[in-house]
Formats: sequence, C-alpha cells, structure tokens
Amino acid sequence: MPSDPAHLPRVDLSTSSQAGAVVLGEWTSAQLTDAKRWAELQARLHEVAGQLGSGRWALTPQTQLDHLGAQALLAVWGAVPATLEATEDQRAVLARVAGFSAPQLPAKPAVSSRLLQNLSKGWRERREMAGDAVALLGQLVLDLGKLIRAPKWGPWSDFSSHLYNIGGTALPITALVGFLIGVVLAYLMSQVLRQFGAEVFIVNILGLALIRELGPILASVLIAGRSGSSITAQIGVMRVTEELDAMRVMGIPVNYRLVMPRVLALAVAMPLVTIWTTAAALLGGMLAAWITLDLSPTYFLTAMPSAVSLPNLLLAIGKSAVFGVAIAMIACFFGLRVAPNTESLGRGTTSSVVTAITAVILIDAVFAIAFKSVGI
Repeated sequence: MPSDPAHLPRVDLSTSSQAGAVVLGEWTSAQLTDAKRWAELQARLHEVAGQLGSGRWALTPQTQLDHLGAQALLAVWGAVPATLEATEDQRAVLARVAGFSAPQLPAKPAVSSRLLQNLSKGWRERREMAGDAVALLGQLVLDLGKLIRAPKWGPWSDFSSHLYNIGGTALPITALVGFLIGVVLAYLMSQVLRQFGAEVFIVNILGLALIRELGPILASVLIAGRSGSSITAQIGVMRVTEELDAMRVMGIPVNYRLVMPRVLALAVAMPLVTIWTTAAALLGGMLAAWITLDLSPTYFLTAMPSAVSLPNLLLAIGKSAVFGVAIAMIACFFGLRVAPNTESLGRGTTSSVVTAITAVILIDAVFAIAFKSVGI
C-alpha cells in the first residue's frame, strides 16, 4: 500500500563496498506528486551526492521507477552515472528521460526593444485609424453628393428620428445644467464685482462668456456624453449582432443609412440645443443677478443686446454645427471599429466619448484663435 514506509521513495547510504548510495522505494508519480515530498527528496539527493563524492549509486531490483522518478534523479545526477547499478528496465527509463529536451523559454526582450515594439505597434494603429477616418470622411462627402442629386430618396425618416432622439430628448437635461451653471457664474461674479462697484458689468461678462464660449461648449459636452455614446453603442451592437454584415449582403449602403443621417441630425440639432442651453444659462444668471445684485430682469434683458453683439451669437451657432459634425463622425467611427465582442463595445464607447469631448475643446480653441477679433 502507498502508506507503507517501504513504498516511500528514499536514499540510503550503503555499508557495502559495491555501492555507496542505494535508491529504494517507489520513485513513481503516485509518490512524487506531493510538492513537499519532492522538495525533501531533492534535498536528500543533494546531501547524499555531496557525501558520496565519486562513489557508486545503485537501484535495487525492487525499486520502482517511472519517468517522474527518473527526472528527480537526473535533476541531481545531470546524466546517468557510468557506474550505476540498475536493471535493464530501469536503465531504459533513465535513458529515455535523459534524452528529453527541456523546453527553452524565449529570451525576454530588452527594455529598449520592448519600447521600440510598443512604439511601432502604436504608430501602425494610429496610421490605420487615420486612414479609416479619412475614408469615412470621404464616404460621407460622396453620400452627401448622392443626397443632393436625389433628395427624394434620402433617408429622411432616419434623419427625423435621430433629430428627435439627439436634440429633442436632450432639452430637459441641457436646460437644467445650463440654468445651474448660469446661477453659479452669476453668484461668483457678483461677489467680485460688488467690491469694485461694477455690478452692472455682470451683464457683459455673463452674456459674452455664455453666448460665445460656455453655451456651445456645455451643450457639446453634454451631447457628446449622452448622444455620442449612444450612437457608438447602437452601431457597435449592430456589429456584434452581425447586422452590419447583413446590410452589406443585402446591398444596403451602411454609411448612407447609418452615418450620414446621424451626422446631419447632429449638425442641425447642435445649434438649436446650444441656443436652448445658453438661454437657460442666461435665465439662471439673470435670476441670480436679480437676487444678489438687485439688477432687475428688465435691465438685464435691455442691456444684453448692447453688451453682446450679433457676431458672437452667429459664431456660437456656426461652431456648434461643427461640434455636432465632429461628435457624430467620431461616434460613428468608433462604432464601426467595434469588434464582435462586448469588451470591444465597452472600450469603443469610452474612447468615443473621450475623443469627442477632446475634439470639441480643440476645435473651440481653433475658433477662439481664428475669430479672436470678431464681436469683441
């Protein structure tokens, strides 16, 4: 039985002149799979080998040996000793195991090599993404040309649906956030302006800041987080469920039916949402100025047209349309790049929102520099 001490693998120093160390017991997988016993046997073998020196090793005919036991012995011996006393079967097992070639792990690349590999991989991915983005933009231009030539066959029902889902359903949240932003800005500005007796200039500061910059930026960030992620998720799910492949098989142009209606809807909805958000922010600022500075709403509304010129409003509307196109293009781009698995869908949605918000801020910076003298 395996629990019998006579069956346990062990090594004894021999008192006979023929062999210096005798390997006894069952050197088999049944006895050697225990990690603790394996470590103890290895330590014992090294101890005996150190004491034995050039002495002889012996395996008794009763010693049971399989490949795992042979591996344990050869790990200490290095090779089959020439003076080993063993049966033919035991020698055959040792010879087979000694002929095994241990798998060699690939050499770990140097830090500089890994850095170059990562840079090269990142460059290839960025170049591929840039090519896909240019292709998507070019296809959008072709689809718009097709729509202009045959407007009767355009996807107007899809456009109307997206216009409502993107713009109409976003009005409550954009109005709420805009109103609160207006209240906060007016309250903070009133604390500073009161110190200099310049309370009336709150109309100029609020009007210019909200109409020219904060209104478009605030609306675009909300739409990018709300509708941009939705667009990416919708197209990504169609990729996961193979609906996009089915559309291509049926001859339905994917970009014409999925990308172009969303781009047009956002290009139209963003200026309207921006005006709505800015109006809500101005309302909040007007009420806060009335409460904190005792500036009547009548004065606020009367002074606003002279404080903020019309070019500022036109600039806000124009760049809002550009923001909408950028958000839609980025959302569709990442949606079309989703791989058919849920992990890629989540990663694509996150990348879409982050990229869209970053693009909005960069585009706004370009507009601020290009039109710095307009309306000021």
